[in-house]
Amino acid sequence: MSSLAENSVAVTEPVGIARIERTPALLPALRAVWLRELLLFRRYWPAVTFGSLVEPLVYLAGFGIGFGALVSSVDGRSYPQFLGLGMVLTSVLFSSVFTGMFETFNRRAFQRVYEALLSHPVDAWEVVTAEASWIAVKSCLYGCAPLLVTVALGLPVHPQLALVPLIGLVAGFGFALAGMWVSCLVPAIDWLRLIVSGVLTPLVLAAGVFFPVDRLQGWAGTLVALNPVYHCMQLIRHAAHGAVHAADLGHGAVLVLGTAAAWLLAVRAMGRRLID
Repeated sequence: MSSLAENSVAVTEPVGIARIERTPALLPALRAVWLRELLLFRRYWPAVTFGSLVEPLVYLAGFGIGFGALVSSVDGRSYPQFLGLGMVLTSVLFSSVFTGMFETFNRRAFQRVYEALLSHPVDAWEVVTAEASWIAVKSCLYGCAPLLVTVALGLPVHPQLALVPLIGLVAGFGFALAGMWVSCLVPAIDWLRLIVSGVLTPLVLAAGVFFPVDRLQGWAGTLVALNPVYHCMQLIRHAAHGAVHAADLGHGAVLVLGTAAAWLLAVRAMGRRLID
């Protein structure tokens, strides 16, 4: 009996080790980060959700009613619908970038949360990916609120409309990574306000959120074409209107390649800050 027990232990132990080795390396960090974020989100969700949901709706009501009385339609659609889709983008953009910049800086420089995570057998790329994935999902959900309001304003419901949350998810992941990268570049958290005023605001204004920018020519048209937020806006509008076409492959390529570049930059910058 004792020899049988010893044989069973000798057989079962390697199986358990093999199962651990086959487990993807990202899963432990993803599980730890998401569990922590969910526990924290249960405590502060009213404050964060209020700003992320209500602010785009306030803009939609104010600009939609005000400019809607002056502008009857944009590209054959009512201005409130045009602006509502713009609010989908801004909701995803600001909720993901702001979290990626300010909260990441706070957790890295002051709370030392990432140092505690790295004391376990995880790497910087796992922490960055897990953190950005949580931010992306949260931002995508925030972007669905103005989308539902836009549907209530008369936006037709069709199968391609389901692509809008997917686009918001990928865009939120990329914007969160970009914010994390920027948070590693500045010497103090107050410098991030310059990024908001000097970079994010011009990008939003040149993305076609409040007015169409497709017909801009010369240097202005070149700047619009180089604006990654513009390409996200185009994807959202075309999917929401059921007008996805071949040109959207280029917009999608910019979104995917930009997200991949932001991931590489964020992982390298975070690793340099936390490990090197």
